[in-house]
Amino acid sequence: MDLNFKDITTIGFDADDTLWVNETYFREAEEAFTALLEPYETKNTIDQELFRMEMRNLELYGYGIKGFMLSMIESALELSNGRVSQKTIAQILDLGKKMISHKLELLDGVEEVLETLSKKYRLLVLTKGDLLDQERKLKNSGLIDYFHHVEVLSDKKASNYKRLLEHLEVETSEFLMVGNSLKSDVLPILELGARAIHVPFHTTWVHEEVQPEEHSNTHLTISGLRDLLTHLN
Repeated sequence: MDLNFKDITTIGFDADDTLWVNETYFREAEEAFTALLEPYETKNTIDQELFRMEMRNLELYGYGIKGFMLSMIESALELSNGRVSQKTIAQILDLGKKMISHKLELLDGVEEVLETLSKKYRLLVLTKGDLLDQERKLKNSGLIDYFHHVEVLSDKKASNYKRLLEHLEVETSEFLMVGNSLKSDVLPILELGARAIHVPFHTTWVHEEVQPEEHSNTHLTISGLRDLLTHLN
């Protein structure tokens, strides 16, 4: 699709799975969790119960690793009818701690792209997740100096973006969002009348998946962040 980005002044970037690897570690933790709970249920049932618990807890815990840890513990208690051992609970906590302490892995071309675009555009980080964890990752990434503003949102709905853009005095006609999630980074932005670029990641959380009939192709999809330079520089 041929979209014009000449009047863009401000670019928002998602963080997890757009700037650095994230979802891969959740999938690894889920596999380890399934192995711990195999004495009580089948893999399919464990996977379904964990996802159901995550959805039930989203409003209470929000997005991020800490909420995921609590959902794993609750799922373990339900799947085992309360028989899960203290040792297994400790192992589940260790899975979460391992995720939090995992060495940050930037995606290919991230720093090159940000360095180039920061000379021409106002760059923002607009992400979901646990505030402390996202602040830690940004600090460890070495990317913080490229951004004018960082916002950790409780959710990424059109209303969340609208309030933030108004607060930052950014016109929707001048704003572009870049991210890996159609549901969180693209569709709400198009709803506001702004523009979006989708950079798919090889793994997507089921909660973030969007069916083709749920959106119109009014955004640009690129294979990697380096392709931004072709369209924006």
